[in-house]
Amino acid sequence: MSSSEQAKMGDVFATEADLLGMIKEYLTFEELEETVQVFDKECKMKGKLVSKPRGNALRDSKSRVIQKDLLSSFDDGDHKVFFELWTENIPSEVKHTDTEAQSLEFYLHIHFSIYPLRRHPNRQDQAEFEERISLFKQYLETRGAALSQTAEFLPYYALPFVPNPTVHPSFKDLFQDSWMPQLKSKLEKFLLLSLKSSKTPRLLTLYKEGGRSTKEIETEAMQQLQLQLAESDRRITSYVRKFNKTQADYRNLIGITAELVDTLEATVSGKMISLEYLQSVYVRLFSSQMRQRMVQSTDFTRPGTGYYSLSPYDDGYASSMLRASIAPQRPKDVPMLPSLDYEKLKKDLVEGPLRLRCLLLQALRWRLTRSLPGEQRDTVLQGFISNDLLKCYNTNQKTVLDMMRSKNEVVRQYTARLINAFASLAEGRAYLSQIPKLLKVLTEALKTEDKESLTRKNVLVALQKLSLRRSQQTAMIDDGLIGWLVDELQDPDCLSDYTLEYSTALLMNLCLRTKGKRKCAEIAKHVLKVLTDLLGHENHEIRPYVNGALYSILSVASVQQEAREMSVEEILRCYNKEENPDLNRQIEFIIKQLNSAEEEGPESDDEEDEDDNDVRRL
Repeated sequence: MSSSEQAKMGDVFATEADLLGMIKEYLTFEELEETVQVFDKECKMKGKLVSKPRGNALRDSKSRVIQKDLLSSFDDGDHKVFFELWTENIPSEVKHTDTEAQSLEFYLHIHFSIYPLRRHPNRQDQAEFEERISLFKQYLETRGAALSQTAEFLPYYALPFVPNPTVHPSFKDLFQDSWMPQLKSKLEKFLLLSLKSSKTPRLLTLYKEGGRSTKEIETEAMQQLQLQLAESDRRITSYVRKFNKTQADYRNLIGITAELVDTLEATVSGKMISLEYLQSVYVRLFSSQMRQRMVQSTDFTRPGTGYYSLSPYDDGYASSMLRASIAPQRPKDVPMLPSLDYEKLKKDLVEGPLRLRCLLLQALRWRLTRSLPGEQRDTVLQGFISNDLLKCYNTNQKTVLDMMRSKNEVVRQYTARLINAFASLAEGRAYLSQIPKLLKVLTEALKTEDKESLTRKNVLVALQKLSLRRSQQTAMIDDGLIGWLVDELQDPDCLSDYTLEYSTALLMNLCLRTKGKRKCAEIAKHVLKVLTDLLGHENHEIRPYVNGALYSILSVASVQQEAREMSVEEILRCYNKEENPDLNRQIEFIIKQLNSAEEEGPESDDEEDEDDNDVRRL
């Protein structure tokens, strides 16, 4: 046998021994002790060599040293040594995909950030704390950004902006004597498991990887997580929307029932019911769904929206009981959120890097929308307004509103979302209404953004909510928004259901005003054509808004005349044959309005006044 053949034979034996060694290592790992004994016995009988696992003793010794060094640097507050060891020795697959590892890493960053405050509580090392909190802020903007979607970690995103965390209730747990030992215990358990996981049998590792690189495996895992997250978000959005619709319909039904009880009691007592009151009930029937739902879709549990009554006979016991059944309950003992350094916030919002601006916009929006209804949310909103977060009183410097014109689409989207959150609350709308260029910027974005972009949708919703205020209605009408909306609604099949519903709702709100009716009268044929076409759209959610707009503009004589020439009554009767009794009743009201002889009166003097209860006009 030649030397080359001997070398090849030696390689075969070595490979065979290595493979048998991997098999034995895997059987041992699975604790199949009897199988291992039989395996060893048969290998000896056949003269097969079995290689030993590579470097187990050395690896165990190294793991113990690493674990000891990590825990020691944790106790000493040495963040540099700790995170160097963490980066080098914790498997990247664990760090990127294991939620427990990500959670632990987040709290470890907090531990090292506040370590100077814990070490010397009486003489805090402010310079070192500021240096460490700056590193924590960088972490939040990079690796920690993914956890901003989790409610558990959200309060800690305000930590870099709180001057003295030791005195804030939200962070008091961090300075309890038990917090650090508990975190260390979690770290010890995690290190025990994660460093042990490196002992995974080579055979199992080869099977899992299947010839793929670690990067490919991590990328695939990340894509799977992103798909699961997107699906979860979609389901949550769907469920929240259904819940809000059910809740809004229930409240509206109780409210109208109470109104009718008042009316019945009044008629029994011999009181007369005025025609104006009946007309107001008709309008409420058309627009009631929109009044409640569009505010509550972001306005959550209706903070600051008390019950209102149009009835002159609002003293009945039965109706009072009905209203009491839907009165919002205020939670007790609600903790206040920590105060913020608003000057630093406003500076970072305008001058900071794009990623920081986006994170701040998101955190501010969540601070408002995820606060508890009542005192906590009122305090958050008052904090924003009193510190002039959007700088509405400052016309000489760049403001948050100017970010709506940013070249970065994400910045524009997050800015629009924050404005939409403000517009969801009555006091927020009052604050926004004081910004002179607000409507100009929003309508500009509405007309220039891509049709179904999230930025455009949030701008549209914000405008719809702002249309609750008469001053904003007037400005929108003067700016030609009615004509633009009608043009957009010409081709409803190109619009999503979301855009379609809010567009028709905004149009209805503007049409309720005398000035809006007159603007529609100028293009009566076009408006009537679009509205009657929308009656046949497959999305029945828009019907109440379309009906409300039709009922309102048909109080104008010139529009009535145009409707007769277009045979609108015949078109309406085609839709009056459907099985939905509520919609059929609304159609009958519209036909009566079309054939009424009453002329639209002059605009009342007080119609330009702001409405303190403007939520009712939604």
